[in-house]
Amino acid sequence: MSHKLEVDSIQLAFNDRRILSDIYLKCETGKITGLLGRNGQGKSCLMKIIYGSMPCEKSVRFDQKVQFEAFKRPDLLLYLPQFNFIPRSLSLKRIFKDFNLDFAVFQHRFPEFSSRYRSSVGSLSGGGQRLVEIYVIVKSSSCFAMLDEPFSHLNPMQIEKVKELLLEEKEHKGLLITDHMYRHILDLSDNLYVLEGGKTHLTKTIEDIEMLGYARL
Repeated sequence: MSHKLEVDSIQLAFNDRRILSDIYLKCETGKITGLLGRNGQGKSCLMKIIYGSMPCEKSVRFDQKVQFEAFKRPDLLLYLPQFNFIPRSLSLKRIFKDFNLDFAVFQHRFPEFSSRYRSSVGSLSGGGQRLVEIYVIVKSSSCFAMLDEPFSHLNPMQIEKVKELLLEEKEHKGLLITDHMYRHILDLSDNLYVLEGGKTHLTKTIEDIEMLGYARL
């Protein structure tokens, strides 16, 4: 069964500066939706608004049902923020137990963690911590997951493995992803929005992205 997340009617301003004002975004299970935009355009704010952790005027709907505080519904939506969100003192054993995931499956995909089952996440490298966080968010049994800058701190080999993981998991859920490493977003996305001037623009071609001034590709 397919599911749909839709967002519109968002009004967000800071100190009389309008940040978001004409937003429409749709994310569907079975697809990866990319979100691009220059720094300061409000990509992270938009994700926090969808998640319900940043209050403002909005309409967030899951299968046409309004949900103001999606963070209270992990069965619907999970969110990977830019910063590390798992406490550094927790062991990987505890993390995988809390997320109800099999560490052996993770270890098979990422064998470099084979001896770290009882290690604290804080003892891992920055890339290792990010990899664990991406994995538990993406593999958990939510309908949707939002990933804010997932490729930060990852090396090229880890990035390719994460991209493979995302392409596999989109068969089970809808993924909304933003990252300044935009070529990876272009590779992955079934649908792509560019956030510019407080508005979302659904793009169809590379020329659309260039016309919106995001990048020369």
